Amino acid sequence: MKIIAIVGARPQFIKHFSFEKACKNKIDLITIHTGQHYDANMSDIFFHQLGMNKPNYMLNIGSGKHGEQTARMMIEIENIVEDENPEGIVIYGDTNSSLSGALVAAKLSLPIFHIEAGLRSFNREMPEEINRVLVDHLSSILFTPSNLALINLGKEGIFDGVHTVGDIMKDLVLYAQKEYLMNQKVADEKYYYVTIHRPYNTDDPQRLGYVLKKLNSLDNKIIMSLHPRTKSIMQKHNMHHDLFSNISFIEPQSYFANLTYLNQCAGLITDSGGMQKEAYWLQKKCVTIRKETEWAETIELKGNELIFKNLNKLGSLISLQPKAWDNTLYGDGNSGQLMVDIIMENLNK
Repeated sequence: MKIIAIVGARPQFIKHFSFEKACKNKIDLITIHTGQHYDANMSDIFFHQLGMNKPNYMLNIGSGKHGEQTARMMIEIENIVEDENPEGIVIYGDTNSSLSGALVAAKLSLPIFHIEAGLRSFNREMPEEINRVLVDHLSSILFTPSNLALINLGKEGIFDGVHTVGDIMKDLVLYAQKEYLMNQKVADEKYYYVTIHRPYNTDDPQRLGYVLKKLNSLDNKIIMSLHPRTKSIMQKHNMHHDLFSNISFIEPQSYFANLTYLNQCAGLITDSGGMQKEAYWLQKKCVTIRKETEWAETIELKGNELIFKNLNKLGSLISLQPKAWDNTLYGDGNSGQLMVDIIMENLNK
């Protein structure tokens, strides 16, 4: 059986690796790479370093306004789907690539298999929240990472085709721990690892300056992986690196290099979604500079803290360790295989 998977952003490459691995010798998997993220370290490196198959189609859409980007993706995806005639479409997460693929599949009456369904931040100002809600309501099979995601779907009247299988990103983190050394020393001193890229933390130069100032004042060294979006805004507004003497700015890291920095840090400060989970699995305290998170379980288990408007407590929050780490959070690392088995059973009916 043939299915199409659509990827376009860094977290989707991480999910796709485990899903592609699980499909081997079972499903003819066709991959469309929309090119929504185009930085080599944030996309191409997955195909080189992880040994993933090269995408069958590279769209090179790039960035742009949400409507324009989504429309351009839909045009290209629709043509490919009509040519390939798959039996279903796999959608990852909540990006514009996800929404584009889901809309095309729905219009062509193809089953949609949504990996990472049921997540809710309950903040409709986030484009990702709009995308994930729409994709969930279009999907035929919904793979949730947790019981809370299952409950979220039930509150919206979605009960059929829902399967709680754990988080497919955990598959790769556990694989990385076994197959790659992440213990090599990356810094001579204790440090906090930082990634900041969300529009509400970067687009307003005053807000970004405030965030950087608070990071610069922390007791440990800061190593900050500089997202292209953040880098561009800093350059545009003359936020020179030498203004922040306690921050070491580094280029975006490949997946395993990023995990290595995370694995060696004293704590993570981020506004990313996926890294909140990775930090928990690697037993690193996380502080998330957002008003909300889709990964509420990390908050409940005290491995993660939310802070946004007033960052004065940043230093004290990152030092608060949970009493224990739950190794079962978001599954056992076998999510990809569970998903493939369910898809095959569904398509064979």
